[in-house]
Amino acid sequence: MAKTTKKTAAPVLGTDAEAFRKAFTDHINHTLARSMDTVTDHEKFLAVAYAVRDRLVDRWIKTQETYYEKDVKRVYYLSLEFLIGRTLGNSVLNLDVEGAVTEALDEVGMTLDELREQEVDAGLGNGGLGRLAACFLDSMATLELPAMGMGIRYEYGMFSQKIVNGEQEEQPDNWLRLPNPWEIARPANSIKVPFYGYVVSWTDEKGKLRNRWETKDYVLALPYDTPIPGYKNNTVNNLRLWSAKSTDDFGLSYFNNGDYIAAVQDMELSETISKVLYPNDSSMNGKELRLKQQYFLCSASLQDIINRFKKTHGNDWKVFSDKVAIQLNDTHPAISIAEMMRILLDEENLEWDEAWEIVTKTFAYTNHTLMPEALEKWPVSLFEKLLPRHLQIIFEINARFLRMVSMKWPGDNARLGRMSLIEEGGCKMIRMAYLSIVGSYAVNGVAALHSDLLKTTLFKDFYELWPEKFNNKTNGVTPRRWVRKANPAMSELINSKIGESWVKDLDDLRQLEKFAKDAKFQKAFMDVKKQNKERLAKYLKETQGVELDTNMFFDVQVKRIHEYKRQLLNILHAIHLYIQIKDGKEIMPRTIMIGGKSAPGYWMAKQIIRLANAVAEIIDADPACKGKLKMVFLENYRVSFAEKIIPAADLSEQISTAGTEASGTGNMKFALNGALTIGTLDGANVEMKEEVGDENIFIFGLTVEEVTDLLAKGYRPRDFYEQDDDLRRVIDLIGSGFFSPDRPDLFKHIADKLLTHDPYMLCADFRSYVDMQKTVAEAYQDKKHWAEMAILNVARMGKFSSDRTIDQYAKEIWNAKACSIKL
Repeated sequence: MAKTTKKTAAPVLGTDAEAFRKAFTDHINHTLARSMDTVTDHEKFLAVAYAVRDRLVDRWIKTQETYYEKDVKRVYYLSLEFLIGRTLGNSVLNLDVEGAVTEALDEVGMTLDELREQEVDAGLGNGGLGRLAACFLDSMATLELPAMGMGIRYEYGMFSQKIVNGEQEEQPDNWLRLPNPWEIARPANSIKVPFYGYVVSWTDEKGKLRNRWETKDYVLALPYDTPIPGYKNNTVNNLRLWSAKSTDDFGLSYFNNGDYIAAVQDMELSETISKVLYPNDSSMNGKELRLKQQYFLCSASLQDIINRFKKTHGNDWKVFSDKVAIQLNDTHPAISIAEMMRILLDEENLEWDEAWEIVTKTFAYTNHTLMPEALEKWPVSLFEKLLPRHLQIIFEINARFLRMVSMKWPGDNARLGRMSLIEEGGCKMIRMAYLSIVGSYAVNGVAALHSDLLKTTLFKDFYELWPEKFNNKTNGVTPRRWVRKANPAMSELINSKIGESWVKDLDDLRQLEKFAKDAKFQKAFMDVKKQNKERLAKYLKETQGVELDTNMFFDVQVKRIHEYKRQLLNILHAIHLYIQIKDGKEIMPRTIMIGGKSAPGYWMAKQIIRLANAVAEIIDADPACKGKLKMVFLENYRVSFAEKIIPAADLSEQISTAGTEASGTGNMKFALNGALTIGTLDGANVEMKEEVGDENIFIFGLTVEEVTDLLAKGYRPRDFYEQDDDLRRVIDLIGSGFFSPDRPDLFKHIADKLLTHDPYMLCADFRSYVDMQKTVAEAYQDKKHWAEMAILNVARMGKFSSDRTIDQYAKEIWNAKACSIKL
């Protein structure tokens, strides 16, 4: 047991305006070595951030001390992404010092909004997976759960997107080029992570087969900690991000021999691991780096978790799963299961059965995809080279697992092949999702439909073996960032009617229902929407040179660019509206906005971006469209941009093919901010429809069952093209070169693919989508009824708080209890 020493409590720093004004000045003078005459705008942001962080640190230290003193069960959330965005505004809000900081800055002639814009988004994620992880961190702290996020401190984010001549151009997202005031380096807690080498086996004096991984290749994992405050409580949890460093600064022998390049080469190779979020893995070197990243995160995190456990419990492994829960956010951290076994077997000398029992009582796995091709698999040959001991362990796990399966289903060799952790074939592959299922005590999907489909399709065999493992945890979003911070005007309006309790208990928004038909409240609600439109328009004029008419209907689709998310269907509708205008028909004035990034190597997604910009250019140049139709591609979509876009939207496009989107969380954010949804019965849209009511959402398209049936019968997209004049005219216009007059064949392949290979059924859903968009336009003409529907959407979104989701994880998966922090 660790010895305890008597602690002397440090005085808690003040949080009034005068305390912040003094702290701000002190940091300018003594931390940044500037005077008020010479300080830059970014340094002013740093000074405010340091002042806020100082107040967080008081609570941060007390939180960690309390966790040790009370010997709580801790939750560790392992994720390759944490898309936290900017930190200042969220910290000020959760610390409940917005008024004091605003007053202090006003005294020195600055505003909090101006300084927020100086902060860069943290380049720690790509899309929904990472943003969900960030929402969960906020909820865990708000619910006072003893929890820690663990990820990688990428030096470069995915990329900064520039649109040049209509095409996506990827530029480095060097988000750490300026100081990050929120992080604290912890070199004393660095971890050595091994790679390569070979395995030595021997029999010890007790006749037990022992294994040792021998290698001279190590990378140092240096932790950087970021405070994660709960909302208006004293809990400040920790996000620990690992940065890869060489175990030696450089090879001294090379240096002494005058080979200076070789002297630093090993160091640079080591540090490549945490350089870039999601390196291109189309080559074997790229695959190796990607697997290195995953193992680097898992090994450093597990060693750190075990070190923390041992401080209090030594080698009492029987209580490990009572004190530790580890959540795997998708398959990226799946190698943790083999790494935990390696540590327990080889370093702690436990027997296999005891080690496996600990592992399978500790890990839980969240699946985030229904796409079989998106389930991670790694070549056995790559494991043999990079992680030889783990390959042995995975083989042993698989052998024992398949023996169990064969006992339950004797002679069913087809089932054994389907369930094996090793995919046989020309290149043997390790199925990481299957490893996650076998090594975890709980497996969850992220929406009711998604979880049902996991059980009936993707993981059907595993559900038949272990039905008790599978459960659903519908995703949610934090109302602190996505309403209270992103939409302050609407928040103030809500507060004026029902108070502020909804920020922590989103179900309290139900109280707004009684105001849905109130004419004064409707007007105030739509006035707020207009203000948010004007805010977005001002920002777009300043950043992209785009002018918006805020009287027009804002139709918005922002998310990662992917064929299954069907941005192309949205573009088809835009072209259809353009054709209607050219035919002399009247349409509702509409601005269509599409935003998102394509993976650098995803050719088709990049062509969709190119087509979107080409269509937007034609529409913008045509006088007939002025005041009727506009299309804008929103460049470099990211968290801080989303906070401006989402509150301004009238319509939220959630139009993925039924059965492809696991959940989605953008759908929730838009509805919470008063946008109505047009969508398919996919992901969490199904549950949103149940909550807001059929009459307050615009549902179109094939259902999962209808998609399956149409595919079984033989889907021929050309049939829909030949039967629908509107679809034919749209596709023909794309294929004709109308949108690329300098290169008439530029988009011909898109038209050809729609007619010959349309896996996401755009042609099948086009008519239903166009008709529903017409219904949307008709509904918007009745502004009072539209306002009523929008208010009811906000009022009925209580289920989709990440607080509810995390409360369910805590009670139903982690068995973790809240721990209040007293200052």
